[in-house]
Amino acid sequence: MSGNVRRWIREILPYAVLLGAVLVFRVFIVVNATIPTESMENTIMTGTRVMGLKCSYWFSEPERGDIIIFKFPDDESQSYVKRVIGCPGDTVKIEGGKVYVNGELLEEDYLKETWTVATGPYTFEVPEDSYFVMGDNRNNSYDGRYWTNTYVKKSKILGKAIFRYWPLKNFKILN
Repeated sequence: MSGNVRRWIREILPYAVLLGAVLVFRVFIVVNATIPTESMENTIMTGTRVMGLKCSYWFSEPERGDIIIFKFPDDESQSYVKRVIGCPGDTVKIEGGKVYVNGELLEEDYLKETWTVATGPYTFEVPEDSYFVMGDNRNNSYDGRYWTNTYVKKSKILGKAIFRYWPLKNFKILN
């Protein structure tokens, strides 16, 4: 190799390595989402961007209360962000604006306001390898209560939302 080629490789190689690391990080480690509606308010406001970790569920399962980024079951070209309410095998009952999981009242201190829209009665039997999710703003959330394909399969979960990062004034670690 000539000196010019070696010098060119020496100058370009750090940038190529950096680009490769960024691509690996983006493809395998993080997922981003923007909240287009008020369905997750007041936890995540409309227009806020969140970052999630794809690796969060490589060695563990999503838990009730986790905020997840996933492929929308009725149109997988869209990604949604909602909170896990029911896990595989759970029975979720909604009655009078209260959620009961396996017969026990679910404490939900994250709700935006008194829940008055689509308050039940509903009963959902969560299948194995699936999750039942709802938005934190129950009065204005298009979630599992309304979808044709009610449940989110584990294989369609892109990651666990870890923090909201934009706008910067709203930066906060979630969960």
